[in-house]
Amino acid sequence: MAQMKRTVIVASAMVALTACAPAGYDGANSSAAEPVAVAAAEPTATVEPEASASAEAPAADAPPADVDLTEKLVGKSVARMGKVVIDQDGWILYRFDKDTADPPSSNCVDKCAEVWPPALTDGNPQLTGVSDDKVGSVTRQDGTRQLTVGGWPVYRYIGDKKPGQWKGQAVGGTWFVVQPDGKKNLSCLPKGTPKAVAPPADSGSNDAGGSGYSY
Repeated sequence: MAQMKRTVIVASAMVALTACAPAGYDGANSSAAEPVAVAAAEPTATVEPEASASAEAPAADAPPADVDLTEKLVGKSVARMGKVVIDQDGWILYRFDKDTADPPSSNCVDKCAEVWPPALTDGNPQLTGVSDDKVGSVTRQDGTRQLTVGGWPVYRYIGDKKPGQWKGQAVGGTWFVVQPDGKKNLSCLPKGTPKAVAPPADSGSNDAGGSGYSY
């Protein structure tokens, strides 16, 4: 495992233990893709770092030039949700129950990966707020390397329209916000089982549950 740069930031953030619905949530305007109690999470207060890790991808294996990389992982505590991991742009990351952590393996490919873009790495992300033994990488079917947290491959969700949202929480009963230790964040669950948004229109399918896309 290649050693990554590590920055440890000690932070404290109070987690709201009251209503689970994010600030500004309007149930009357929510779509089927939004959890009943977990729509657009739009924190009104600045969140503070908590704990993050490093990846095991060899830096020598450079990814294709057109691949968007996750350059930073940051562990934070945010109001209502609690402990989360975000990327350099503030997008909350998720883990998938149909993946495996020991050994790490990603089972989200094709249309699934269009809805849940994997957090890809060049083997040298900046890490803030998690133990460096919690982050690694796994080689995907297309040869790219995906970051793992606690062994679990991590992803973004295209249903999140702004950094800090967590509309992907409990989608399909298999997708959950990932904590800095790789465990599921179960502190803010929606009522019922939300459905994922459809893959992008240019993917050739408007059916998120179609062939090649598995929750």
